[in-house]
Amino acid sequence: MLKKQTVWLLTMLSLMIVLSVYYMSSPSGEDFALLQNPEDQAATSEATEGDAAVENSEATTEEAEATDDTVTSSISSDEVFASIRMNIEDQRSAEKERLESIVASSSASSDEKEEAYAAMNELDALSTREKNIEDTLMANNGYEDVLVRSNGEDVVVTVKVDELPSSEVVSIMRTVKDEFGEVEVEVEYQPVG
Repeated sequence: MLKKQTVWLLTMLSLMIVLSVYYMSSPSGEDFALLQNPEDQAATSEATEGDAAVENSEATTEEAEATDDTVTSSISSDEVFASIRMNIEDQRSAEKERLESIVASSSASSDEKEEAYAAMNELDALSTREKNIEDTLMANNGYEDVLVRSNGEDVVVTVKVDELPSSEVVSIMRTVKDEFGEVEVEVEYQPVG
């Protein structure tokens, strides 16, 4: 008869092996479920529902009226930036999963698989370039936050700063063109607070 410790050890080892196989065979090692407490989930769902409205308007505050008093709640530009980043990440993750399914498909031709693999690499490179520009601009210019969005043909840079002089706009455009090459660049700014 096996001892309890031996059974426990074998159970844990088998669980570890199963989880390792699951991790290795998952489509993307970066996509994990994010467990949040209920209050964070409500805030996240509200932020993603209002995402389209926030993108279309430049306003970052919402007013809600209570029964007797007027309560003003604002969505800070940090939350707007985070919401837009999450939306972009979700779209790219969905596209990457679609491309991974083409690469893993037995019915796809080798040309289709190569194109899908190249597109996956381009998505990764695009995300890396965007992150590099954000980090560079925040480090060099001391901006509170920077959001870079690219669709391959043009790049939109939104900077969180109260004022954006034209000399800084030119510098931002130069930084983007150094990273992306000759693309159409649009620079916007979002006031702090």
